[in-house]
Amino acid sequence: MSTNSLPRLMPRLGVNIDHIATLRNARGGTHPDPVDGARQAIEYGADGITAHLREDRRHIRDEDLERLQALCSETGVPLNLEMAAVEPMLEIALKTRPHAVCMVPERREERTTEGGLDVAGLHNTVTPMVRDLQSSGSRVSLFIEATERQIRASASAGTDIIELHTGAYAHAIDAGDMTLSREILTALKQGAKLGHSLGLEVHAGHGLTFDNVGDVAAIPEVMELNIGHFLIGEAVFIGLKAAMEKMQDCIKAGRSA
Repeated sequence: MSTNSLPRLMPRLGVNIDHIATLRNARGGTHPDPVDGARQAIEYGADGITAHLREDRRHIRDEDLERLQALCSETGVPLNLEMAAVEPMLEIALKTRPHAVCMVPERREERTTEGGLDVAGLHNTVTPMVRDLQSSGSRVSLFIEATERQIRASASAGTDIIELHTGAYAHAIDAGDMTLSREILTALKQGAKLGHSLGLEVHAGHGLTFDNVGDVAAIPEVMELNIGHFLIGEAVFIGLKAAMEKMQDCIKAGRSA
């Protein structure tokens, strides 16, 4: 299918609720509950819920994941589990059987996910994991940089979806480097087109805000945007409903431009 013949559908909005758990864990106890946050996000129109079960359990915990899966099964809203490409996480995903699993790079010392998964370098590790997850009923996404090498390696690994890392694009805008941001946006556009041509569903995420989401949403091959930290941060000031509505308006404006 050519880009010109792609349907002009709005990208789905996946809401990452990790940082509700970050707030809870900062003080301990049970409040605020990330599952309650997911329930509200669903009520306010989230197309999916994303949660990252990190190896160090810094925000989402195992019991959170179990309750999130129950909530998403009850409501029919897909759960997207982000995880490192390691055997212990694979075992949890195979047991939980979420709608989708997104494999991401993970280092204990990082504050948040930095860069994309090196699928080309980890091809022999990632490929059997993709196969096992698909056999258990989960769709599989690989969180990668928008480079030809990583996109082709992802297609070779048999994944269903690639999620293009937009963090460098967001950081360039924050730094006021518009030349670099345009270069990265061009790479994202080319990467999305290549991924689509290889039969992959294309998603995007990381660092997206009201101010920068429009140009990413405008990429016709992008079918889903996963946004978390910014939405939860804005929710502190204006509430989750208002934050989601404004983000959806920004996505719509970008796609319709």
